[in-house]
Amino acid sequence: MKFFVDTADVAAIAELNDLGMVDGVTTNPSLILKSGRDILEVTKEICSIVSGPVSAEVVALTADEMIAEGRKLAEIAPNITVKVPLTWDGLKTCKVLSGEGKMVNVTLCFSVNQALIAAKAGATFISPFVGRLDDINLDGMDLISDIRQVYDNYGFDTQILAASIRSANHVTQCALVGADVMTAPPAVIKALASHPLTDKGLDQFMKDWAKTGQKIV
Repeated sequence: MKFFVDTADVAAIAELNDLGMVDGVTTNPSLILKSGRDILEVTKEICSIVSGPVSAEVVALTADEMIAEGRKLAEIAPNITVKVPLTWDGLKTCKVLSGEGKMVNVTLCFSVNQALIAAKAGATFISPFVGRLDDINLDGMDLISDIRQVYDNYGFDTQILAASIRSANHVTQCALVGADVMTAPPAVIKALASHPLTDKGLDQFMKDWAKTGQKIV
């Protein structure tokens, strides 16, 4: 499973990228706001750090305007993925831009039917939002599993990009049900290294080592 990092924080991206933990990056208007930077400027910098797909989201609501914005964003770097919402106009935009050879990430997916029509419109990635479904007492992971089955049934090439990942358990579940990609904030990715038994074992090792009175260097 590929790891995308969901942030516009360049320092956090660079740290994870240096460890080989970043296969791509996803951004959205909220993350651009949090960064406090110009969207074109920060996205260009991210693309210079990461060789994999970098999602940059349009903010228009009509197809013609989305297409214009998508083309502008795609000029930033060859690895830009234009991110569009799962609306009818978003699907029209997806069809046009994917037809021009651009990568397209269709976001805000909450149903199998939405994922199905996005694939038919030529989406490179479909982004089902796991955490937001959990928030309304639905099982977001069931959606990932169902999309996986439908895509496999019919041989769609669209990659399932599990989004709104909130915990290390979400990451495990995504890998088990066969998501192609998961995108998560830096803190969630870092949390994958944590386990209380690791901490407990290391603490014991350090106490025992201190008793030996030895040094390695």
